Amino acid sequence: MKDLTDIPALMHEIGARAKAAAAALAFAPSAAKQNALEAAAAAVWARRDEIIAANAEDMEFAREKGLSKAMLDRLLLDETRIQGIANDLRAVAAQADPVGEVIAEWDRPSGLHIRRVRTPLGVVGVIYESRPNVTADAGALCLQAGNAVILRGGSESFHSSGAIHACLVDGLRAAGLPEDAIQRVPTRDRAAVSEMLAMTHFIDVIVPRGGKGLVGLVQEEARVPVFAHLEGIVHIYVDKAADAKKTLGVVLNAKTRRTGICGAAECLLVHRDVADTLGHGLVEALLDAGVTVHADPALQAVAGTTPATDEDWGREYLDMNIAAKVVANIDEAIDHIRRYGSDHTDCILTEDDAAAAHFFEQLDSAILMRNASTQFADGGEFGMGAEIGIATGKMHARGPVGAEQLTSFKYLVEGDGTVRA
Repeated sequence: MKDLTDIPALMHEIGARAKAAAAALAFAPSAAKQNALEAAAAAVWARRDEIIAANAEDMEFAREKGLSKAMLDRLLLDETRIQGIANDLRAVAAQADPVGEVIAEWDRPSGLHIRRVRTPLGVVGVIYESRPNVTADAGALCLQAGNAVILRGGSESFHSSGAIHACLVDGLRAAGLPEDAIQRVPTRDRAAVSEMLAMTHFIDVIVPRGGKGLVGLVQEEARVPVFAHLEGIVHIYVDKAADAKKTLGVVLNAKTRRTGICGAAECLLVHRDVADTLGHGLVEALLDAGVTVHADPALQAVAGTTPATDEDWGREYLDMNIAAKVVANIDEAIDHIRRYGSDHTDCILTEDDAAAAHFFEQLDSAILMRNASTQFADGGEFGMGAEIGIATGKMHARGPVGAEQLTSFKYLVEGDGTVRA
């Protein structure tokens, strides 16, 4: 039994075991990884009553802490969501194994034959907040990419994450893979996070998934490389050439489908030529759906809006709130997004191909969309099976981080007694 009071010793033990497991996983057969994930999916469904009971403990804890309705929704697990977790595990299992894939191959005049081949990163540390499904997504994707992973979930999802992690270990055991390949930090003590951020001898990369406070802490304190996952300050720009029917459906879905996910729309920008017509209609529809609209003066003519303040621009609500503003043209919308966005996901609604091309060219968010709900900003929806997060940085991984993005590469160089002149 680990000593849960000696955090440095605990984390050193977890790190050493992860590094050993990673060495074995680097060349694990694809079939073994697939079998582990399929067995884990079966265990998740078979043990769903245990998971729901564990989640009930977490929900009670979260309510006592005063979490918002949207945050409680992120935490909640029911049979439908547990089925989704199992389905995501199976989807990752069904994907091609990225390890060993030849990315590029060429010959040199010197006689050398060179291949660039995908290889695992090694040990991945994942630090996340309330969503317990991240336990399964992160564990599955890291395993599929041949990496060992150390999971440190949020205090709110402590019991739920533990129950899901047990299913992942069931899968590893059934497939004959090292059970240390997917480890979970078994304490809520925040000192464990600080230890992880300094474990350069054991962890190859840290992936934070959560709010601005968590990601900021990780970026400031980490000595291990970080895949940044900043908050989702998601903008939708309604162009003067937007189709009204498409726009209404997309905006309502992007804001209200699930308000607590990072792809939820947080700011609506409307071209002034359609502000009094389509713009007012959108604001009214959002209000009717129960959304609090923080409107600039140009949209405050719509009854029921709340005057926007400077703090509303660049704010991630993660709730039934949205900021709304009229802009003079597409370039003013782009300037606003550059100033207040988080390089996560931004969308244009327009039937004008030139306007869409300009929007795509001028902005450098990890995900740019046209005429589609920003709720599709998700690795599963991109065909990756699941995601470990949306990386908003520009080094290595960007956008949805799936199994392929959790690999690096090495060069395999072959000659025939070849020497350099």
